[in-house]
Amino acid sequence: MLSLGGMSQQPMPAPVAVPSPAPPALPAPNPSAAVSVRGLFKRFGDKVAVNGLSLDIPVGSFYGLVGPNGAGKTTTLNMVTGMLVPDAGMAMILGHDVWQDVDTAKRLIGLMPQPDQIFPTLTGMQMLVYSGMLRGMPRAEASKRAMDLMGAFDLAAAANTMVREYSAGMTKKVCLASAMIASPRILVLDEPFEAVDPVSSANIKDILVEYVRTGGTVIISSHVMALVERMCTHVAIVNHGQVAAAGTVAQVAAGEDLEERFLQLVGGRHGAAHLGWLDGGAEPDTAGVAQ
Repeated sequence: MLSLGGMSQQPMPAPVAVPSPAPPALPAPNPSAAVSVRGLFKRFGDKVAVNGLSLDIPVGSFYGLVGPNGAGKTTTLNMVTGMLVPDAGMAMILGHDVWQDVDTAKRLIGLMPQPDQIFPTLTGMQMLVYSGMLRGMPRAEASKRAMDLMGAFDLAAAANTMVREYSAGMTKKVCLASAMIASPRILVLDEPFEAVDPVSSANIKDILVEYVRTGGTVIISSHVMALVERMCTHVAIVNHGQVAAAGTVAQVAAGEDLEERFLQLVGGRHGAAHLGWLDGGAEPDTAGVAQ
C-alpha cells in the first residue's frame, strides 16, 4: 500500500458490469390463426424496416394491412410468405412455422407476384398454367383452371397475348389470377386494385368476397382507406415497422372515419398547409370592401 502525505491510497474497486434488462417475453404464436407473427425484425443497412412486429390474422377474415409509404408493410408480407428471411422473430401459417416447415407453409399461401417478378414473354395463359404446375397441379387441371380465371378476369381475348403487351391493369389481373390458381387457403395481395378499372375492380371484389365466404383468408396491403373500410373485416395500421392498431375495422376506427383514425395514429398531416405562390388565377373577392 502506498502513502502520500501520511494518507494511504486504497486500490480502486473493479467496475461491475450491470446486465441490460431482458426484453419482455413475447406471447406464443397462435396456432389456430391463419397467420401469427411474433417479434418480426428486419434491417436493411442502417434502416430498420420492421421493428418487433407481432400480429394475429384470424382464419376467414378479409384483413387489410395499411400504413404510409416505408412503414414496413411489404417487408412484413415478404417475411410472412417466406420470400425474405427475418433477422429475428417468427411467423406461422395455420400452425406451420414458415421457416421450419417451409414447403407446407408455402403450399397454403397464394402470393400475388409483382409485375417485375413475372416472365413478360409468356402469354397470359402460359403464365397461369405454369403457375399451377409449379404448385404441383397436372397440366390438364392447370389449363382448365387457367381458362376459368382468364374468363373471370375478363382476359379471355388476351389469353394468347404476351404479358409484355398487357396494360398495367391487365398485368395486375393476371398476377392476381396466378395467386389463385392452386386454390390456396390464404391469399396475400399487395395493392391488388392498383391500376385496375372500376368494372374489373368490382369483379375482383366479388371473387374475393366469395372466396372468404367459403372459408378462405385474404390479406391485402393497400393505401386506399375507403376500399379497406368497405371490404375488410379486420385491419392493422403499421407505422415505423410496428403495429399502431389492429382489430376489426370498427375497433380500429373507434367511432371515427378509418382514414381520419389512420391520420391520428401515423401523424404527418400538415395542418392548414398553404402555398402562397399557388394561385388558381381567380380575381380576389373585393365585395364588401370599402373603397
